[in-house]
Amino acid sequence: MTTPITIFDTTLRDGTQGEGISLSADDKLKIAQKLDALGVHYIEGGNPGSNSKDIEFFQRIKSMNIQAKITAFGSTRRKFSLAEQDSSLVRIAESGVPAATLVGKSWDFHVHTALQTTLEENLAMVYDSIAYLKHKGMEALFDAEHFFDGYKNNPEYAVAVLRKAQEAGADWLVLCDTNGGTLPGEVSDIVSRIRRELTAPIGIHTHNDCELAVANSLAAIQAGARQVQGTINGYGERCGNANLCSIIPNLQVKMGYDVLPEDKLRTLTGTARYISEIANVNMPVGQAYVGNAAFAHKGGIHVSAIMKDSKTYEHIQPELVGNKQRILVSELAGQSNIISKAQSLGLDINTNNDQTKAIMDHIKELEHQGYQFEAADASLELLLRRAFGETVEVFKVESFKVLMENAKGQMNSEAIVKLNVDGQQVYTAAEGNGPVNALDNALRKALVQFYPKIEEIHLSDYKVRVFDEKDATAAKVRVLVESSNVENTWSTVGVSSNVIEASWEALVDSIRYALLNMERSNTAPTDNIERLGVVNH
Repeated sequence: MTTPITIFDTTLRDGTQGEGISLSADDKLKIAQKLDALGVHYIEGGNPGSNSKDIEFFQRIKSMNIQAKITAFGSTRRKFSLAEQDSSLVRIAESGVPAATLVGKSWDFHVHTALQTTLEENLAMVYDSIAYLKHKGMEALFDAEHFFDGYKNNPEYAVAVLRKAQEAGADWLVLCDTNGGTLPGEVSDIVSRIRRELTAPIGIHTHNDCELAVANSLAAIQAGARQVQGTINGYGERCGNANLCSIIPNLQVKMGYDVLPEDKLRTLTGTARYISEIANVNMPVGQAYVGNAAFAHKGGIHVSAIMKDSKTYEHIQPELVGNKQRILVSELAGQSNIISKAQSLGLDINTNNDQTKAIMDHIKELEHQGYQFEAADASLELLLRRAFGETVEVFKVESFKVLMENAKGQMNSEAIVKLNVDGQQVYTAAEGNGPVNALDNALRKALVQFYPKIEEIHLSDYKVRVFDEKDATAAKVRVLVESSNVENTWSTVGVSSNVIEASWEALVDSIRYALLNMERSNTAPTDNIERLGVVNH
């Protein structure tokens, strides 16, 4: 029988302390629902007394059918006071949640320097605070802040802090590597010692300042910890918290622990990408397990091998975590890349060897001109579908115009587009905070009456690169546009000596790709099938 491991998610609390991350109460509620669907066991929502957003979150979450334990966060009571009179503890008890995490000092240096109190008073603060929550009928988790630093400096006192929490009735003793400076061997050794000295179950909470948060979490589990605290995508203060997107599959797939049901594990990639969209933070393409490039293959030798057996260059089946294999096509790729990519799109290439070679030559020529398809999968798919006879012209562009005006020191941009959609001519204009934004707005405005789902698509990244710098202002530019909805992210490319034209090319490809895939996933209205132009020739 496999050992169960408890997952404690603190994306909504510790994760929001990361630079550039700010979540509204609505955002937090959406993420909580997604985390619950993933199957995590605890969801730490924040401090119910710290700010209006957290207060609103705890009020509204009560009416939602969440299976995970919603957990409040707070600190031990103030020094030389009573727990029942501590406003933070009282608000936690009144929040209505079944569980709470209290953070307390376990490093004597912090007791003297940060709290500026005695070691004895700190022990009393821990005991009184945990005992207060237990008296209120709540599950109490004790986060021993800076535990590993404290243990290395004064092991007797660090253990004494844990013992006080245990005596007060703490349900979990969570050992925190708050500064993220401990090594896996140290974590393993210290957790093993604690397991021998105390009886309460142990949790682990690590930070990533040495790029070791995941490794330290796994080491703690191997040493006897049974709860892991972390965040989705590793969000958190400074270098981040332990990344649950790596920890969960490592524990379950690699180490054989019982973490999530298999069907829940398959939603991991979708959960990670959904939360990155809500947080408005781009996911690193190379993020383990859930990144867009986690199972991407570019080298011709690699692709040739995985076509025979994916185990040659993939450590797990990507579908186990809800990801998928990707074949990158570039000037470095061989014919195997084109064959594999086309097959993944359902294109019949068995009798098209000459055509495949011609497509490969065409791609290499385009990349010589400045296109980059390994970073623009959506543009590549459209190119291949055209080459193999599929119609991808969802709409036809007849013309576009961009106007810019500096009126009284205020720069204004307006775009005018003329399209043909299913035989109907559409002529519209829109403003924007720049020429590209104006074009994007005008294109969407023209199409939304035919394809309402366009409102769910937004431009999530926009990059411009100049090459052949010696040509100065006449140089070609490559524009990469990343677009997203709540289900997917895709990239398109445009190249021109005119940055507006290159941007327009990438924008048009982005919308065409989205509409074609809406139809294929049965998300577009059925009466739009012909209009989408998905017809084999």
